[in-house]
Amino acid sequence: MLSPTRARATLLAAGVAVAGLLMGSLAATPSAAADQESCRPDGLYETPGVAVPYCSVYDTEGREKMGADHQRRVIGYFTDWRTGKDGRPAYLVPDIPWDKVTHLNYAFAHVDGGNKLSVGADGPDNASTGMTWPGVAGAEMDPDLPYKGHFNLLSKFKKKHPNVKTMVSVGGWAETGGYFDDSGKRVDSGGFYSMATNADGSVNQAGINTFADSAVAFVKKYGFNGVDIDYEYPTTMKDAGNPLDWKLSNARRAGLVKGYAALMKTLREKLDRASAADGTHYLLSVAAPSSGYLLRGMETFQVQKYLDYVNIMSYDLHGAWNEYVGPNAALFDDGKDAELAQAGVYSTAQYGGTGYLNTDWAYHYFRGSMPSGRINIGLPYYTRGFKNVQGGTDGLWGRAATTDCPAGAGLTKCGDGAVGIDNLWHDLDTNGKESPAGSNPMWHAKNLEKGIVGDYVTDYGFPADTELTGTYARKYDSTLVAPWLWNAEKKVFLSTEDEQSVAAKADYVVDQGIGGTMIWELAGDYGWDAAKGQYGPGSTLTSAMYEKFKSATPYGAKRSTVDLPTEALDIDVSFDQFPLGDSNYPISPKLRITNNTKATLPGSTEFRFDYSTSAPANAKDQSGFGTTIVRSDHTAADNIGGLKGDYNRVSLKLPAWQSLAPGASVQVDFVYYLPTSTPSNWTVTFGGKSYALAADLGRGTTLVDPGTGTSTPSPDPTPGGGGCTAPAWSAGSEYGAGTTVAHGTHRWKAKWWTKGEEPGSTGDWGVWQDLGAC
Repeated sequence: MLSPTRARATLLAAGVAVAGLLMGSLAATPSAAADQESCRPDGLYETPGVAVPYCSVYDTEGREKMGADHQRRVIGYFTDWRTGKDGRPAYLVPDIPWDKVTHLNYAFAHVDGGNKLSVGADGPDNASTGMTWPGVAGAEMDPDLPYKGHFNLLSKFKKKHPNVKTMVSVGGWAETGGYFDDSGKRVDSGGFYSMATNADGSVNQAGINTFADSAVAFVKKYGFNGVDIDYEYPTTMKDAGNPLDWKLSNARRAGLVKGYAALMKTLREKLDRASAADGTHYLLSVAAPSSGYLLRGMETFQVQKYLDYVNIMSYDLHGAWNEYVGPNAALFDDGKDAELAQAGVYSTAQYGGTGYLNTDWAYHYFRGSMPSGRINIGLPYYTRGFKNVQGGTDGLWGRAATTDCPAGAGLTKCGDGAVGIDNLWHDLDTNGKESPAGSNPMWHAKNLEKGIVGDYVTDYGFPADTELTGTYARKYDSTLVAPWLWNAEKKVFLSTEDEQSVAAKADYVVDQGIGGTMIWELAGDYGWDAAKGQYGPGSTLTSAMYEKFKSATPYGAKRSTVDLPTEALDIDVSFDQFPLGDSNYPISPKLRITNNTKATLPGSTEFRFDYSTSAPANAKDQSGFGTTIVRSDHTAADNIGGLKGDYNRVSLKLPAWQSLAPGASVQVDFVYYLPTSTPSNWTVTFGGKSYALAADLGRGTTLVDPGTGTSTPSPDPTPGGGGCTAPAWSAGSEYGAGTTVAHGTHRWKAKWWTKGEEPGSTGDWGVWQDLGAC
């Protein structure tokens, strides 16, 4: 699995009681000479001075082209370790249901000791580039390629299925803070943590540049369509991610979010430049947490604008990292989650009764800043489970006995995780012992449900005459949209997925306009083997999603649910200065508004924006700006069965006595009570007219300046000649707000007074605004 998210309910600080073919019905692709901006997805950042060939991937509505029978994404993770070379069942490139998927994420590459993207040294034992499978039908190597292994077969099959895109996924649970060398030993190199963030918490731009350059070279060398970052996790919450990484990550956590943002911006810009050079748009995506605990420490997830889409890891929401027995990947809250109830989430007024350990909540978190079509929800093709479960209904919302956590987990107590035949896909702890987690491929869970002992059990160390104890009865909760197996004799609870839950989640994707689904991992899907009389690896669930999606309406391509002004102003807004995660309750950043226009904004100028209904409609300010909620799409007292709408709309105004001069900034102390991604759909109203904000990156807007009454032309897509005319930046000089300098072939504008802060070294949150190449 990508990882347990350790989805803690404690959202309060210490001491507080509550813790290609075109898609049918879409417009035709423009000619090569057409304006590429017409194909840019709503809200997607475009590198200044670069003509990105968006129309190579997107249509004129900004929707991804995936083939006439693929209206939604089906993204499958394909892993490098199920090779069959270890004597266990293989899952190889020919086993992928190529006609049912739209994207394949190859798991995993890693960040090596030199901060470069790597899959290890070439050689016959390298599954990615050197291994072969003689005698396996379909696994014959393409002799025209200079590499072998999975990469050879992926390139070979893509020739037959040109609509399928492949992404190299970097990191994962095990290799975020280090990597496994060619002998299989883990190297604690620091991985993402040290590549993106220095020991003092500052951004490691040199390490980021090295990595991003190597990522571009890697996708070109091996024929990938882009990069997927599985950084688990750049959050300021203590003890997040792999316990093996905590010593490093905890020391850096005050700077992890800034490093993550700088990494994504750099990757986007370098991929954009490569896209322009190669005539095809390279994709950038991330595997993002769904846990409210982790997301609380990721500020407002400022990186979404750099991503073509986000893949939500909407699983691992309950597991044996604590004693609370619940579904691995419930679609909705039911108001009974034992972990949330214990933490007082349902009873604390500020939370608005919002249960946040479910897919629907996580989707709405990201919907606050992205069109629904740039979001994909995660589906697990594996189980999580407990033993010795007491209470609950057939185990659901019961509790497992607490036990010492496995070596390396770092926690004091864990839940009693299922083991043995109920834990076929178990991992080993740092002492080489079985980690109790109830982790099984879905094909094994189906055999347990049918009382079948599959012939594969000997490959996992069980004797051929193994017998099952008790009956694994299938249960289903339609409110949660969650199936599970309950063995009353053994008191074993295994959270599962099957045709009923996947069909319901696929319907949800279609109804909400969501971009699609992401699967961890394809090798867990099942099919019935009549000859053997047992379930084995197959494509039942993936095929069910394909059937639901192939004739669906096009996904949602617009971020706002209402019409916004088409004229936009250069006014910058940012949420920053978040207290460190564990101290961040209520969530209390500073909202900074900077006027980069030539007009003075008068007192009583009104700003409006949307934030996600993942946070209750009770946001406020403590700065006299009169923040009020003028509309909430979710008006129910709880979110049982799902949030009813996407946005809470906020109004705030400059005090009547306070104007905002050109180049000046104002700061607002903002407060809200559950995590939300970056607010969007901004408008500013003064002088009887409303404008959008250019920083929102909305499609179809024109930048204007109310100080002159004229439109501001977009920058030339290619850098002009003649060099930078602004004075060169000097480390010893003082610069006031609005001052323009030249540095590193770009022009920069100071947002406020500064001295010694190098342009480009601190990203979007710093003093310098990048005005593009010159």
